[in-house]
Amino acid sequence: MSSSDYVEQNVAYWTERNAEYTDAQAERSWAKEEIDWGVWGIPESKLNVLGDVDGLDIVELGCGTAYFSAWLAKRGARVVGVDPTPAQLATARRMQERTGLQFPLVEATGEDVPLPDASFDVVHSEYGASIWADTYKWIPEAARLLRPGGRLVFLRNATLQLLCMEMDGVVERLVRPQRDLHRLEWEDTGEVEFHLPHGKLIDLLRGNGFDVERLVELYPEPGAQTHEYYSYVTAEWAQRWPSEELWVARKRG
Repeated sequence: MSSSDYVEQNVAYWTERNAEYTDAQAERSWAKEEIDWGVWGIPESKLNVLGDVDGLDIVELGCGTAYFSAWLAKRGARVVGVDPTPAQLATARRMQERTGLQFPLVEATGEDVPLPDASFDVVHSEYGASIWADTYKWIPEAARLLRPGGRLVFLRNATLQLLCMEMDGVVERLVRPQRDLHRLEWEDTGEVEFHLPHGKLIDLLRGNGFDVERLVELYPEPGAQTHEYYSYVTAEWAQRWPSEELWVARKRG
């Protein structure tokens, strides 16, 4: 499968998903005041990953309907949202019209962003390019976009969760080997995801001029219930093993 094939498959998948996503749902996401992370909604105020973003230039790779970009813009960041799916960006533009919150939206993949070198303080991806773009291509692109001293912040599935993922959800046993883990093709949805184990990802980051500052493994709060929509991982499983991981790396000056 060529790179253009997997992009086309993922765009087709997200076009279908967008058709099921109502503007009312998008409005609720855009209206949230507290930034939170991932399936379990861990508050940014608890993790302090982003810090003060006021006045920073931030690009979100794989922004989807751009709710996270909106959260950042409301906090004073100069944001650009990038996504390859026209339907997702159309929803984002409708939300901009309804809220009056304006920032540029660019139709492009995370592997090939038509924006200048060294033009951002933060490159961000929350389940966007971080899993649906080829890791070996989007990490170098993030390095190109960042200024020296800039940060790369991205959220993705935890490695252990993917090793235990069956078609119907996460189980309590290993399903696939970790060695050579990179591209995963899901037969039920047709989407293609990318995931490198920790060691290879750290090598890739360092090879592109990054120093890893944090790796935060996310767990649900005590008493959390399995998410109604993201039910592929249960709260019971995620209380014991990390289902998501949040990475922070800084580009060397």
